[in-house]
Amino acid sequence: MRVLIAGASGLIGSELSLQLGVAGHDVRRLVRREAIRPNEFRWDPAALSLDPAALDGVDAVVNLSGASLARLPWTPGYRKEILHSRVQATHTLVDALRRAHTAPSVLLNGSAVGIYGDRAGETVDEASAPGTDFLAEVVTAWEREAALAPDSTRVVMLRTGLVLAKGGALKPLLPITRLGLSGPLGAGTQHWPWVSLHDEAAAIVHLLTSTLSGPVNIVGPTPATANDIMGLLARDLHRPFKIPVPEKMLTLLLQDAARQLLLADQNVSSTLLQEDGFRFMHETAGSALDWMLRQP
Repeated sequence: MRVLIAGASGLIGSELSLQLGVAGHDVRRLVRREAIRPNEFRWDPAALSLDPAALDGVDAVVNLSGASLARLPWTPGYRKEILHSRVQATHTLVDALRRAHTAPSVLLNGSAVGIYGDRAGETVDEASAPGTDFLAEVVTAWEREAALAPDSTRVVMLRTGLVLAKGGALKPLLPITRLGLSGPLGAGTQHWPWVSLHDEAAAIVHLLTSTLSGPVNIVGPTPATANDIMGLLARDLHRPFKIPVPEKMLTLLLQDAARQLLLADQNVSSTLLQEDGFRFMHETAGSALDWMLRQP
C-alpha cells in the first residue's frame, strides 16, 4: 500500500515508518518545512493548508500529528496547543480527503484513552461513555473531526495508551528512576493503560487492512498499575522504588496533568483489537519495559 503519514518523524511515526518499510509498503510523509525528497509533501496544519494532490495514488492516511502530552506543565497556552494541534491537523487532512479526486480508502487517525477520564473500579472498552475532563474533551473534539471524512473512507480512531518508550511519556520519569528517587505516585494502585512502542506501530499496520472502523483501543492485554510499571522500571535499572510522591504534591506541581496523566485510573480493554486477529509481541508491561531498555 501507499501510505501517507502525518507525524512521521515523531516517536510512533518513526517506528511505524520502519515497520511499514520492512513490510514492503510505500511510505510518504507530510512535512512542515520545504519538501526535499520525492516522498515528502509540505503542509501547514496551523493554516489549514494541504494540497489534495499529496493524496494522489495514496491508499491510506495515518495522522499522528499533535503536541506532546508529556511536555509539562500544561500552561493555559499549552493546553490550547494540545487541542488546536490535533483538531487543526485532522481538519486539514479531512478537508483534503473530501477535495481529493479519489479519496484514500483508509484514515487511521490518532486518538487516546484519555477520552475515558478517571474510571476507578471499571473496565472500559470502545463502547464506554467519554469522561468530562480536559483530555476527554480534547479527544472527543479530535475524533469528531476525523468522523467527517468522506463516506468512502474507512476511519479508525487509534485510542492509544501510555507508550512505553524512552522518548515517550516515561521520559520525565526515567532520570528520576535512575537517580534512585522513584516510588509510588499517589496511591500507585491506579491502572495505567500501557502499550509497547513496537506493538503500537504493529497495531496500526494491522489496522491498515482490517475491516474495523470507529474507535479501537491500542493498549497491552495485561492490566498494570502505576506501581507495577514504575516498580518494574526501577528493578530493571537496579534502583530502589521507595520514595512516594503524595497526590497533593503532584497536583500542586502539575495540576490537571497530574490528575489526568499520572493519577487517573483507567483499566482499558483491547479485546476488540485482539478479536480482530492482532497478536501482541509484548503481553506484559515487564516484557515491554525490558524491550524498551534494550533499544539504543
